[in-house]
Amino acid sequence: MKSQRVIVVGAGVGGLVAALELAHQGFDVVVCEAARQPGGKMRQVQIGDAQLDAGPTVFTMRWVFEALFDRVGETLADHLSLRPVNLLARHAWLPDQRLDLFADINQSADAIGKLAGPAQATAYLAFCKRARLIYQTLEAPFLRQSKPSPASLSVRVGLQGLSGLGRISPFGTLWGELGRYFSDPRLRQLFGRYATYCGSSPFLAPPTLMLVAHVEQSGVWLLDGGMHRLATLLAGLAKQRGAAFRYNAQVSEILTRDGRAVGVRLQNGEALAADAVVFNGDAAALAAGLLGEAGQKAVPKAAEPVAAKRSLSAVTWNLVLPTSGFPLVRHNVLFSSDYKAEFNSLFEHRRLPEEPTIYLCAQDRSDADGPQPPGAERLLCLVNAPASGDANDGGQLTQADLARCEQTTFDRLERFGLTLHGSPSAAVRCTPKDFNQMFPATGGALYGTASHGWMASFARPGARSQVAGLYLAGGSTHPGPGVPMAALSGHQAAVSVSDDLTALLQKSRG
Repeated sequence: MKSQRVIVVGAGVGGLVAALELAHQGFDVVVCEAARQPGGKMRQVQIGDAQLDAGPTVFTMRWVFEALFDRVGETLADHLSLRPVNLLARHAWLPDQRLDLFADINQSADAIGKLAGPAQATAYLAFCKRARLIYQTLEAPFLRQSKPSPASLSVRVGLQGLSGLGRISPFGTLWGELGRYFSDPRLRQLFGRYATYCGSSPFLAPPTLMLVAHVEQSGVWLLDGGMHRLATLLAGLAKQRGAAFRYNAQVSEILTRDGRAVGVRLQNGEALAADAVVFNGDAAALAAGLLGEAGQKAVPKAAEPVAAKRSLSAVTWNLVLPTSGFPLVRHNVLFSSDYKAEFNSLFEHRRLPEEPTIYLCAQDRSDADGPQPPGAERLLCLVNAPASGDANDGGQLTQADLARCEQTTFDRLERFGLTLHGSPSAAVRCTPKDFNQMFPATGGALYGTASHGWMASFARPGARSQVAGLYLAGGSTHPGPGVPMAALSGHQAAVSVSDDLTALLQKSRG
């Protein structure tokens, strides 16, 4: 066991990966988590005897976790039961207008042809080819690397200066680029939704987000036990390697000496010493001074919690109710009739849209049509919301706003043909204000800053902060939000900590 201690603040997936890798290398790791369980946004809620995922519901980029488990001497398949998904999601615009998207692009093309005609099916295949090129170009030099710059990315991918970046479509907007492929507005809306995977607007996000299509086609899996099972597994493996976990342990300050992070102070006043600290929280909390002066110095001013830069929040309802009518599969998306108006409401006016797009995860369903689950089933219903959970300027959502949103959402489910046999009032509801309480200084933003403009991806802080000995991980840091991306950030933090502490130890020994 190495004598050097690392404190990890936050047991989200980035912090769990960093803790596991560092503990495996022999560092003395202590994880301080404000909640009573690991997972961060990858959390569960309980309704009666049922456990429901209340955060991420999709497992992608399996290679990220296979590589992680290999680094710590384990095999992913030995610990997780993963079932590949064929039907990625069921989409609907009207009760009689539905489109299933599949992992197999030819199967999807056939479905698109039936909905929108053969020309759009051909355009979809061209879109997939472009999405694959963007992903393959960016995976190694961007996703797998520590914080890049436009210039360093150009060198790594062999582009001819900044003008060569046009090959990977960073300029313009996702919505505009989709118009080159899809004349059918429904398809433009469907693939524009990929911007919301990082809490952004398709009308402002860069076309590089087309790569999400290739990520999904490369594999989506269902986890037995739900997504929270991944969090408990990572925490368990870290414990096996000696990491200590302290839950209900809110960190109130990053401690420094001579300009270097040397530990943390808990809310109860207890001080914990460390040779390095990994902060697995939103960078906005540091910038807002919630962890003291050292935290403010750790991140660039771009990380300041400015409402206009925030990604989306959400209003969610977890329910356990019988259903009938609309043929649900595991993942379902019911689109609004005016996407532009929806995102104008969210980002320009910071209010709930009058007609929201609804995501519904039926957690007892498979990825195909089949018998309806007997009795009540577990559901997560989500609509996008502005990140105004900490607004003190009249911008925070009122109870009347939330009640109207709930009524609108469940009325729209009825119009699509889905009947919930029970009252939504029995749901566990989470609002931007609730998310802000769980993830302070975010206003409830679930993805860090919004990915608006081609420079947004380069503005996220990297693993090494501006304070020596303080490292960053999580969805607000490079390479971005989402479970696999946050896991990559945790790996990059672990590599940085290990390299720097090893160099310090060697220097101290002369």
